[in-house]
Amino acid sequence: MGPKTPRWPRWRARAGALRPRLPRTRRGQRRLVQGLMAACVAALAPAAWLYGTADARVRTAGDVPAQQVAVVFGAGLWQGRPSPYLAHRLDAAAELYRTGKVRVVLVTGDNSREEYDEPDAMRAYLTGHGVPDDRIVSDYAGFDTWDSCVRAKRIFGVDRAVLVSQGFHIRRAIALCRSAGIDAYGVGVDAVHDVTWYYGGAREVLAAGKALMDTVLRPDPHFLGPRETGVTQALAADLTAPGDPG
Repeated sequence: MGPKTPRWPRWRARAGALRPRLPRTRRGQRRLVQGLMAACVAALAPAAWLYGTADARVRTAGDVPAQQVAVVFGAGLWQGRPSPYLAHRLDAAAELYRTGKVRVVLVTGDNSREEYDEPDAMRAYLTGHGVPDDRIVSDYAGFDTWDSCVRAKRIFGVDRAVLVSQGFHIRRAIALCRSAGIDAYGVGVDAVHDVTWYYGGAREVLAAGKALMDTVLRPDPHFLGPRETGVTQALAADLTAPGDPG
């Protein structure tokens, strides 16, 4: 007779066969939970990327490094005037100018239709708060943050800038402008935590995904156009006006 076959593998196989299996409904629930967790990680990954990329460059108006240009992003109009959120941004930009942190303010916003003109409304607000008209440059095709950053670099020749926006948006602005080739710091403007603030914060989770795609794909803005000399001329006007900030 040949050697006997060991019995323990048969015992293990038999024990495995007797192991209870999860009902189909429980297996489906587990897969659903795993799918939801994977979706949450995928949704939050771009936001984590924004914080990792830009958080160290968020400053206050008092400690931000001085630069030649401040960039203020549009944030809506109410009856032709800056919304409260946009007014807060413009107040911060006016303070940066008064304290000599910046010499020129580039206002970038939506003027895609005749009756809606963010840049001109922003200019009027700034001049009403002490910023000379010849130190303000308007970008009328800043239809979103990526467009504003690319146009600031490629159309207006901005290489370094202080960006001004609400805290929930400023990191995305910094990341996109740096991707567009601008050495950017940002001032996060405080705001009342109202419905608009919570909406803006929730929207940023989705917008972070688009921002990541923009930095990878680097699409052209909706409208590019020819090179403009507005920033260069405004800086020259600053140098020829004695006694002004900067």
